[in-house]
Amino acid sequence: MSAKAAQIVGQIIYNIAAKHFPVSYAKFSGGFSKRFRGFCAGLILDICGSNVNIEQGADFAANIQIGNNSGIGKNSIVGAFTQIGENVMMGEACFIYTRNHRTNRLDIPMCEQGFDEYKPVIISDDVWIGSRVTILPGAKIGKGVIVGAGAVVTGTIPDYAVIGGVPARVIKYRANENKMQQQIEGGKE
Repeated sequence: MSAKAAQIVGQIIYNIAAKHFPVSYAKFSGGFSKRFRGFCAGLILDICGSNVNIEQGADFAANIQIGNNSGIGKNSIVGAFTQIGENVMMGEACFIYTRNHRTNRLDIPMCEQGFDEYKPVIISDDVWIGSRVTILPGAKIGKGVIVGAGAVVTGTIPDYAVIGGVPARVIKYRANENKMQQQIEGGKE
């Protein structure tokens, strides 16, 4: 079977069955659900790491990348060209958009103007995204970031920041500057 055929089969199986299986933390069937959705994701995605956790009801584009030990939250939507690093946790009902409607013309309705070009979203390694977070086109989330529930993320978020709000802003860093610098430098050795 060709890669394209395998991708189509994976999408059909995922959308008809696996997407609706119980959540991964369900008492008796969760482990099977997680493994089966991960198998489908391996067929569908451009790059799919090991031990991924695609939760119940998640929708995602085929041309995304997801790293080892990362997940897509229950009922979340992940747009095309999104890159999700390794060890990324995502809460329920997160929305990652990679393009928007055009709105620059006033002579025709917005719904007739089409879409802007894609602006990929990049989520670095070891990120925790709370429930109901919205990430807008072109956002870049640094390593070790915590995104508070309900935040709307735009622009570039620095490594090890804790962010929240609408629009999201840095609330604090996970360690004070001196400790954070030591951790960063220690990782380079």
